[in-house]
Amino acid sequence: MTGLYYEEFEEGETIRHGKRRTISESDNQRFCDLTMNQQPLHLDAEFAGETQFGERLVNGLYTMSLAVGLTIPDTTDGTIVANLSYDDVEHPAPVFHGDTIRAETTVTGTRLTSDEERGVVTMRVDVYKGDDTLVCTFERTALVERKPE
Repeated sequence: MTGLYYEEFEEGETIRHGKRRTISESDNQRFCDLTMNQQPLHLDAEFAGETQFGERLVNGLYTMSLAVGLTIPDTTDGTIVANLSYDDVEHPAPVFHGDTIRAETTVTGTRLTSDEERGVVTMRVDVYKGDDTLVCTFERTALVERKPE
């Protein structure tokens, strides 16, 4: 377990996650297949080539899901009770096959539950390509365990 307990989250802190991931064509294809998303912008090279992007885009939900995975070891690995919500998702720039993404998490809020047995942590996750272009941003709210006495 490498995650943080409620008391270890500091409002305002930014965690720059060391793990990165280069997204392959097969990653995108498998994700689209698993989720039954047949959007030609993700899968059809000829169709995508005629769009403003000129090539296939990586599925935005895959980008977001991968970013969550990149953040888990430094945030909630082994300390989470449940993810409560994902809010304010934006994809300001496209991701293409071969792009490498990284993530940063900023803790935007903490509060104890009404019984004070667990804590609710709200985090803003920003996702960047290798050239530091912001490609996804979202808010994640998690219910986490308190530090054992």
